[in-house]
Amino acid sequence: MSIAPLDQESSEDKIVPGSSKAEVHSSDNKKPVKRKRQSTSHLKAVPETSALREEMKAEAEKFVETLDCSNPFNKTTLEAWSRELLEQLDQPEKFLGFMMVLIGNFFWKRQFLAIPFERRLLLLPHCLKHAEGCPAEYDEFGLDCEKCGACSIADYKVRAEQLGYKVLVAEGSPVVLKIIVGGYVDGILGVACLNVLEKSIDKVLIAGVPSYAVPLHSGDCKNTKMDEPWIWEVLEEYRPLEQPLTRSYLPTMRAANALFEDNFDQVLPPLRTKSEAAARTPLGKTEAISYDWLKHGGKRFRPFITLAAYDALIKAQQSDEAAETTYPLGVQKAAMAIEVFHKASLIHDDIEDDDQYRYGRETLHRQHGTGMAINIGDYLIGVGYRLLNEARADIGAEAASDLIEKMSAAHIKLCEGQGAEMAWQESETFELAPLDALQIYALKTSPAFEAALYAGIRMTGSVGKYEALISSFSRHIGVGFQILNDLKDWQGDDDNKLISGQDALAMRPTLLLALALQTADDQQKADLKDIILQGHPSDGARIGRLRQIYQDCDVFNKAEALVDKSRARAEELAESVENEDFKQLLMFFCDTVLAEETPEAKPEPQVLMPTA
Repeated sequence: MSIAPLDQESSEDKIVPGSSKAEVHSSDNKKPVKRKRQSTSHLKAVPETSALREEMKAEAEKFVETLDCSNPFNKTTLEAWSRELLEQLDQPEKFLGFMMVLIGNFFWKRQFLAIPFERRLLLLPHCLKHAEGCPAEYDEFGLDCEKCGACSIADYKVRAEQLGYKVLVAEGSPVVLKIIVGGYVDGILGVACLNVLEKSIDKVLIAGVPSYAVPLHSGDCKNTKMDEPWIWEVLEEYRPLEQPLTRSYLPTMRAANALFEDNFDQVLPPLRTKSEAAARTPLGKTEAISYDWLKHGGKRFRPFITLAAYDALIKAQQSDEAAETTYPLGVQKAAMAIEVFHKASLIHDDIEDDDQYRYGRETLHRQHGTGMAINIGDYLIGVGYRLLNEARADIGAEAASDLIEKMSAAHIKLCEGQGAEMAWQESETFELAPLDALQIYALKTSPAFEAALYAGIRMTGSVGKYEALISSFSRHIGVGFQILNDLKDWQGDDDNKLISGQDALAMRPTLLLALALQTADDQQKADLKDIILQGHPSDGARIGRLRQIYQDCDVFNKAEALVDKSRARAEELAESVENEDFKQLLMFFCDTVLAEETPEAKPEPQVLMPTA
């Protein structure tokens, strides 16, 4: 159902953790290959004639019959398949996006049709309506359309609702993944232009969510059209399967999500806030704010990784491969502890950096004051270690002790990295080498990923041969993730920090700044120092000046190239793993943590999930 950003160039000789200074600075080495994000608009053409669209659709169905569908595909694999089929059909590259949608459809079609109607989501775009004279208005569920005869939206919407579908008239946005993970639906039937499909749905597919897309004929967002028979041929069909054809991480995602929703009181019972009245007392306030902070915000990816690693290794010990993994309460407590430590660190990090927003809301120190926020962060650290101690009833005292040791080591490394960042901010010099920035990144981000993987494996037995591998793998993943976060800071991020360029102007030792200082001339270095050391972070003029220097120094392309290098090394380590389930998890880790997220051009109307 998705097409993802189509990257045409690979890169060589990038700066990565472990590189020597000679590799970075030597003039004898080749210069890093400049990596430019190319526009993909030329790859999103839809065949003009119905005959050609039908021919390509039929050939895509035949092509998928030759594929191994036991594991979900990633964007690189999907693109390779599509290029192969286009070459066989002697069709131009401009149809690449269209072909990717078709192959993705038939990969998942049989499993989508096996989902009961009441567990499906029909996602329709705004642009199918007639722009002129549409009487419908938006409510909390999206476009509130009735059958008026002016357009086809109501036809699909009314029939789908009769069958039991959940229906949204909105763009394919992150709300879709939230709906899926929240347990409302198990599959998606979506209508969208190729631009929206490229931006929105790849993570849903990587996770193993059966999806089927009907591409619009154009992306002009006004009175567009589609091949209407394509939606009707799947909308009303249901064909059950005895078991899924493709592995899916969706059950594990839901289990991680449930830790903070359905199972929260069981995993972390309240002590001071057993009633609303108790939560309002001075004694209950710390726990009330802390638990609210834990329950809301974040993707809960770290506890998911712990549960998924546990799944992968426990399957090797089970005789019945079809048996579903169940999570003892101790395993759930350990997985929650990972997120507790992470969220505690975010509170302190936001205070130290004086960040204004987190998860689209004001940071805790802005809401409740610095003193209260510090106390909540400290409280959560205590809660995390309490959870690990309580886990020993199910995972054993030795395993619990090992987890405590790994978490404490991760905690220390995080503080070292954060301390190095603050020390640089306070230093009188304005020097920062790329390797220095990468070392800080490795300390601040990688240990949490390593601890999450380690915990899942250790709770199934000995970590043994995996210990060195997950340390190296997590280092590359963590560094790549932090560089991507730097790049997102220049896009704005509704889930995190809302001000473009905030990290740079807050004088943080980012890799982007280090790369700029490495190649800038004397005047540019003087300008960088002047820009970063003066004024308020939200000063738009300073952001514009800084962006121009970064562009002149080719900083953004170099940073993207480093992400590619981190991803390549992490994938190489994943490929070396013999356990197929664990290998697939590590590859999934690469595809999700290091996935690029294209920001939406404008905010969408609020869309809430209707009840069944």
